[in-house]
Formats: sequence, C-alpha cells, structure tokens
Amino acid sequence: MTRLILGPFNRIEGDLEVQLDVEDGRVREARVNAPMFRGFEIMLVGRDPMDALTIAPRICGICSVSQSVAAAKALADASGVVMPPNGQHAINLMLGCENLADHLTHFYLFFMPDFTRAVYARRGWYGEATRRFAAVAGAGPGRGLHNCAALAARARWLELMGALGGKWPHTGSVLPGGSARAIESTERIQLLARLREMRAFLEQTLFGTALEEVAALDSLPALQQWRTRAGGSDMAMFLDMAADTDLAALGPGPGRYLSYGAYAQSGGGTAFAQGVWHAGLQKTLALDTSAIREDMHHAWFAQSECGPAPHPMAGMTQPQPDKPGAYTWNKAPRLDGQVVETGAIARQLVDGHALVRAATAAHGGTVFTRVLARLVEMARLLPLMEQWLTALQAREPFHQLQAMPAQAQGIGLTEAARGALGHWLRIENNQISHYQIVAPTSWNFSPRDAAGTPGALEAALVGAPIDSFSEGRGQSVAVQHIVRSFDPCMVCTVH
Repeated sequence: MTRLILGPFNRIEGDLEVQLDVEDGRVREARVNAPMFRGFEIMLVGRDPMDALTIAPRICGICSVSQSVAAAKALADASGVVMPPNGQHAINLMLGCENLADHLTHFYLFFMPDFTRAVYARRGWYGEATRRFAAVAGAGPGRGLHNCAALAARARWLELMGALGGKWPHTGSVLPGGSARAIESTERIQLLARLREMRAFLEQTLFGTALEEVAALDSLPALQQWRTRAGGSDMAMFLDMAADTDLAALGPGPGRYLSYGAYAQSGGGTAFAQGVWHAGLQKTLALDTSAIREDMHHAWFAQSECGPAPHPMAGMTQPQPDKPGAYTWNKAPRLDGQVVETGAIARQLVDGHALVRAATAAHGGTVFTRVLARLVEMARLLPLMEQWLTALQAREPFHQLQAMPAQAQGIGLTEAARGALGHWLRIENNQISHYQIVAPTSWNFSPRDAAGTPGALEAALVGAPIDSFSEGRGQSVAVQHIVRSFDPCMVCTVH
C-alpha cells in the first residue's frame, strides 16, 4: 500500500490537503485536512450583536453575502423582527446573484479546466475542450475562449451585486430587518438589463436553449433529447465528456442530502424547499435542526471526554493543535449521527426537481449529478430573480427597525452556493456570549467522527483510480474531479 499526500489544491477557495492510501491503483482510504485556523467564532464573543454583520462576512469574499444573510437571520430570530416584502426580495436578489456567480465560476474556472489536462489529449473532444475551457492564465490565443467570456459575464453580473448592496464584496446593506439599500423605480430598469445580459450569456453559450427549457427537463431521456438540440452548447459538451469519462460512476455520495431551504418568501416558506432527501427511501424527510451535532474527535479542538457531540448552540471553539489523533481544523457535523451531503444537488433533490431526482436515482450522488444539479439550478434561479425584481413595490419600505434584546438566542439558516450554512448565537448582557458556524464545506469535507465514519468527500474518494489517470507521481485527475465536484470553500470551513 502507498500513501500519497495531495495538496495544496489549486482552483479552490482556501487551503486543502488530501491524504490517500492507495492499493492496486485505487484509493483505499482518504483523510481530508483543512490545514488553516482562523477563529472567527472566538473573535465574535464579547462584541455587540450587530458587529456580526461586519465580521462574519469577512470569513470569505466569494461567500460574503451568504455569511451576511445567515448572521442577519440569527439576529432577526433573536430580536423577533420581520422584514417587509421589499427587503426580502432585495436580500434574495443579492443572495441569488452571489450563488449564480459562484455556480458560473465553478463550472468555467474550477471544474472544466481539468478536461484540458494532458491525460485526456487522445480524446476526440480534447481540442475543443482546450479551445473553450483551458485555464485563463497563460492560455494563449484560441484557448480558454469560453472561460474568458464567462469571466467577462461574471464581472458584469457582480456590478448588479454592487448596485443591489451598495458595494461588493462585504456589502453592509444586509440587516436583520431587511436591506439598508432601497432600490428606486428608475434603477429597476438598469438592474433588469443586467439580468437580461446574464440570461443571454447562459442561453447562448452555456445552454444553447431557453432557461425555461432546461429547467423543465424531467427525465434522462428528455435530457438526451435536449442534448441533441443543444449540441453546440457548453452544457451539451459537458454531457458528452461526462459520458466518455464515466463521471456518473465517480465519487459516490452518502445518499442523504441536507437543505435548509433557499430564498425565504415574504408569504412564508422558501423558493427551494427545506428538508433531507433520503435516497434509500426515495423521499424527503422533515429537518430537525436539534439533531445537528459537531463531533470533534479528529479535529484540533478541545472536547468533552464524556457525553455526545454538542449541538452548535452548546458547542465550543477551543484550539488544541497538538491533540492526539486529530488531522484537521474542520469539525465533523452530523445530522442525527449520519453523514449528509449538501449543495445544489441537495437543494434540487429536496425541492423535487424531476431530472435531478431521476439522474441521482440512476447514478447516485456522483461527480456527474453534482455538476448537473448546479447547471439546472442556474436555469431555475435567474427566472426567480427576474420575478423578485419585478415584485418590488415603489415607495414601500425595504427595512424594519429592530431593538436587540439584552438576553436572547437565535439561529440563522440559509443556503450558500455550496449548501447549508448555519449561524447559532446567544446574547447575554447586550453582548455576544456564544457564536458557532457550520459551513457547507464543513459538512462535505468533514473528518471521521467518534465512530470512525468518514465524511462525505473522504468516502467519495474511496475507489478512485490513481494509476490509470496519473500525470506524474501523486497526481490523479479522478481525484481532482471528485474534489471539485463538491466545490470546496475551505476558508469558510476553517472560520
């Protein structure tokens, strides 16, 4: 048996190291290490509760709105404030803008460049993949053209974020009672133009058909028929390459998928439903947030020697870098003692999207179905954003003032691009006395727990080929595909 240590990984947010035990050319066992410590939960204790709105978004630049929304929701829960409809629409627009930008970035800049590696040079599609998706830096003339176009589209898209929130990243307009940045009627026309620009890019380059046609796909046969019609699109090319490289069999997930529910609606509920999709039962189960625990047996944090792993409302962050048996700064979140996966695939499964459910029933939660779910979500999300923008009411409030109580506690649950994000806080004597965060990559990249059960990525890497996809010692394009299919944000993980 051979032990390989891969890392640091490029084209991800933050630092990641993966230790692989390899036998007969395949991964036998994996351990995922988040090697950086930052301590945001410690920084927040003792501060004014509203400081969380300034500090928490600094956890990550590309997920800053998601962190803002989770913090604002926790404070809203503690204070009891209810935001007006305009405020909810504005918050959803900002969160949707960030999540769509992250999906676009993941597909074009993080995931697809791996298909331009030399290991694929003999594939029939390699030349066209290089022309479209080669890494932008040093790509040269005629290489990475669609990646460059995606970067330009993303830049224009983030102008929308700046208009909605006053600036980007780290907008200060997300508040417990709504948005501090009112959107005037005259601005709506300009903002709608930005939405139409992104719709045009998605329909002309990524999908090759109308967004609504992609969102309406309800089965694998329907997907194959669509693939014929949209043969020149980037999504169709992804489907071709996925079939040729058998991505549908690579990186299987745990079969349980968590979504907190995405984009709260002013009339109640969420645009994408909350729950837990159980693949074995083929049904959505109700989410019990009291069943969330953070196991720290293999994390560099102090823990109680007796009793179960703590709930985030009772958890602690006490670094212990020399702890025996630990190998990461990531805790191990579990739901009712079970490993779950989160992300776009979880949102679409819980929400009941027919194509994502059909693909996952046929192949499981794999590299192919994770990326497919992200593409489907983009097609579903932008029309929702068009609805939220047109639903804004002139001369109606965007924000409701709130008085923060001296003693309270609150929970803020939202969905970042990469999945379920939760903030738990307690306020005592007008100060934050407790703050815990469980980020999406904390779920997906968790270490083993007290029972020795590996996290979602650790288990997904088992069986991945090394020798047959190698590009030199310690390199595996299969491992790269699996890791990137989860789209890790390690800086959020090690908050």
